[in-house]
Amino acid sequence: MITDRIDAVTRIPPQYMRAAPPAPKSVKIEISPRCNYRCGFCALRKREVQPKWDMDFGLFKRITREMSEAGVKEIGVFYLGESFMGPRLLVDCIAYLKSELAMPYVFLTSNASMAFPEAIEACMKAGLDSLKWSVNAADEEQFEKIMGVSGRLFHRALDNIRAGWELRREHGYKTGLYASSIRYDGEQQAKMEVLLRERVIPYVDVHYWLPLYSMGAFATEREAQLGYRPTAGNQGRIGALREPLPCWSAFTEGHVTAEGKLSACCFDATANWTMGDLNKQSFMDAWNAPEFVKLRAAHLKKDVRGTVCENCVAYS
Repeated sequence: MITDRIDAVTRIPPQYMRAAPPAPKSVKIEISPRCNYRCGFCALRKREVQPKWDMDFGLFKRITREMSEAGVKEIGVFYLGESFMGPRLLVDCIAYLKSELAMPYVFLTSNASMAFPEAIEACMKAGLDSLKWSVNAADEEQFEKIMGVSGRLFHRALDNIRAGWELRREHGYKTGLYASSIRYDGEQQAKMEVLLRERVIPYVDVHYWLPLYSMGAFATEREAQLGYRPTAGNQGRIGALREPLPCWSAFTEGHVTAEGKLSACCFDATANWTMGDLNKQSFMDAWNAPEFVKLRAAHLKKDVRGTVCENCVAYS
């Protein structure tokens, strides 16, 4: 079940409670840094220039082979951007992971609006193990306010979610279909539950709730404008929240940008948490680079003053 996998990553096991841990079980790779949404709670809004390019496929193949050889068992073909913005590259990456590397588990999270049926089916054919939809608006009005784009994408996303379910049922693909949503308060939460019950839950295997993350402390001003109350850092999913220190993101999951930079933060849209450059280093050399080891040591002491994590809302 997807929640078991999530909980296994956000729970730091004893062998990872060290400044220089083994290779992470899971890595997320930013196939495309582009996104067609402008969500008020997302760190991507802080990029001064939105990128117009995707990851180099040659780089992707090299670093994922290194990850596989180091013991990584799960690779997410996404990080911060929307991977369906580059569907051909996305499918090629999935196919390489499954057919060339025999990666046990390949997963993807998407906002669904660009996940047209043809692209969904190509991902399923390539061997995608898990496809999770991110559904965070209850109606067109809220969608336009929060996601910052036309309400027609709200309806398109819901249509694509249903199409994915129907494609799997018709052709017998093995891809797990899931959805997550931010848990709001009061009336907004009630509206979300109605939408999910009618338009999402019938078309996924599992739905689960997430708190509103702080997105690395970079979106908090916009969150305040929208009336949000973010949780501390990334504490995982509701039902299995983790303590903010040490932050699991720096210990049990790798995060690679489309440029090939390894980040210590799962919300690093502005390269503030860059720990290594995979264009110049091997994955494991970057994973346990001196700067990363020093940062983890501070997390283990539960004192991140003077580090790049100091200003995260989790510790303020």
